[in-house]
Amino acid sequence: MALDLYTKDNCIQCKMTKKFLLENNIEFGEHNISDHPEYISYLKEKGLSTVPVIEQDHSPIINGFRPDLLKKLAIQ
Repeated sequence: MALDLYTKDNCIQCKMTKKFLLENNIEFGEHNISDHPEYISYLKEKGLSTVPVIEQDHSPIINGFRPDLLKKLAIQ
Protein backbone atom coordinates (compact mmCIF):
# COMPACT_ATOMS: atom_id res chain seq x y z
CA MET A 1 0.00 0.00 0.00
CA ALA A 2 1.88 3.08 -1.21
CA LEU A 3 0.52 6.37 0.06
CA ASP A 4 1.17 10.01 -0.81
CA LEU A 5 1.65 12.40 2.11
CA TYR A 6 1.29 16.15 1.51
CA THR A 7 3.06 18.30 4.09
CA LYS A 8 4.45 21.79 4.59
CA ASP A 9 7.34 23.27 6.54
CA ASN A 10 6.86 24.10 10.24
CA CYS A 11 3.69 21.98 10.52
CA ILE A 12 3.63 19.95 13.74
CA GLN A 13 0.64 17.89 12.56
CA CYS A 14 2.58 17.00 9.39
CA LYS A 15 5.62 15.99 11.43
CA MET A 16 3.49 13.84 13.74
CA THR A 17 1.77 12.14 10.80
CA LYS A 18 5.09 11.46 9.09
CA LYS A 19 6.56 10.11 12.33
CA PHE A 20 3.60 7.75 12.76
CA LEU A 21 3.93 6.42 9.21
CA LEU A 22 7.68 5.87 9.62
CA GLU A 23 7.33 4.18 13.02
CA ASN A 24 4.70 1.81 11.64
CA ASN A 25 6.66 0.99 8.47
CA ILE A 26 3.93 2.35 6.22
CA GLU A 27 5.33 3.13 2.79
CA PHE A 28 4.68 6.66 1.53
CA GLY A 29 6.00 9.37 -0.72
CA GLU A 30 6.20 12.87 0.71
CA HIS A 31 5.20 15.98 -1.23
CA ASN A 32 6.07 19.24 0.53
CA ILE A 33 3.87 22.14 -0.58
CA SER A 34 6.43 24.65 0.74
CA ASP A 35 9.02 23.30 -1.69
CA HIS A 36 6.55 22.52 -4.49
CA PRO A 37 3.72 25.08 -4.43
CA GLU A 38 2.11 23.46 -7.49
CA TYR A 39 0.72 20.88 -5.05
CA ILE A 40 -1.36 23.62 -3.40
CA SER A 41 -3.50 23.95 -6.54
CA TYR A 42 -3.74 20.17 -6.80
CA LEU A 43 -5.08 19.90 -3.24
CA LYS A 44 -7.45 22.85 -3.67
CA GLU A 45 -8.94 21.19 -6.76
CA LYS A 46 -9.84 18.28 -4.50
CA GLY A 47 -11.51 20.64 -2.01
CA LEU A 48 -8.69 20.43 0.53
CA SER A 49 -7.23 23.49 2.21
CA THR A 50 -5.11 22.07 5.05
CA VAL A 51 -2.27 19.60 5.41
CA PRO A 52 -1.33 16.93 6.21
CA VAL A 53 -3.22 15.03 3.54
CA ILE A 54 -2.77 11.33 2.91
CA GLU A 55 -3.87 9.99 -0.45
CA GLN A 56 -4.16 6.48 -1.77
CA ASP A 57 -4.59 6.02 -5.52
CA HIS A 58 -5.06 9.81 -5.94
CA SER A 59 -8.00 9.86 -3.50
CA PRO A 60 -7.68 11.62 -0.13
CA ILE A 61 -8.19 9.19 2.73
CA ILE A 62 -7.02 11.33 5.67
CA ASN A 63 -7.01 15.12 6.01
CA GLY A 64 -5.39 16.64 9.08
CA PHE A 65 -3.70 14.81 11.95
CA ARG A 66 -6.07 11.92 12.71
CA PRO A 67 -4.48 9.36 15.05
CA ASP A 68 -7.67 7.28 14.98
CA LEU A 69 -7.51 6.89 11.20
CA LEU A 70 -3.73 6.47 11.18
CA LYS A 71 -4.08 3.50 13.56
CA LYS A 72 -6.45 1.87 11.05
CA LEU A 73 -3.77 2.23 8.38
CA ALA A 74 -1.25 0.53 10.64
CA ILE A 75 -3.37 -2.61 11.03
CA GLN A 76 -4.18 -3.06 7.33
